Amino acid sequence: MSNTPAITSISIINVEFGKDVKVIEPVNLYGCKIGDNSFIGPFVEIQNGVIIGTKTKIQSHTFICELVTIGNNCFIAHGVMFINDLLKIGGPSRGNKELWKATKIGNNVSIGTNSTILPVTICDNAVIGAGSVVTKNILKPGIYAGNPAKLIRVIKIST
Repeated sequence: MSNTPAITSISIINVEFGKDVKVIEPVNLYGCKIGDNSFIGPFVEIQNGVIIGTKTKIQSHTFICELVTIGNNCFIAHGVMFINDLLKIGGPSRGNKELWKATKIGNNVSIGTNSTILPVTICDNAVIGAGSVVTKNILKPGIYAGNPAKLIRVIKIST
């Protein structure tokens, strides 16, 4: 005799979409806001309260947890993981949102495949190399890579 598991289907619930947004299913999107002309690839989960700016691309297998804001013209590559719980009590906060921290990604930011983004602020015009782990705020435009991610090269922005 086998037990019957509780099964919850993936879906799109209570999402505010801008104009001309493209979503490739299957996805699990709920309680979030997706800006105009953005793209959401397959096998992406975006949780409550997340805000995605305009013209931003979220590639497949990416997880974006609560308290994340992503700016305009960003590229989030395949398999990027955002984290809002730093396990400061010796394990998961078990839903205690008071222990969670926010992440803010600026405009024109690219994050490479399989990067992990802890609760940080990343300024406009930053590039995060594939496989990087961002553990501290990035406040200067440039290319960052490694674990922990470090500045590799400054990007000069022409005005």
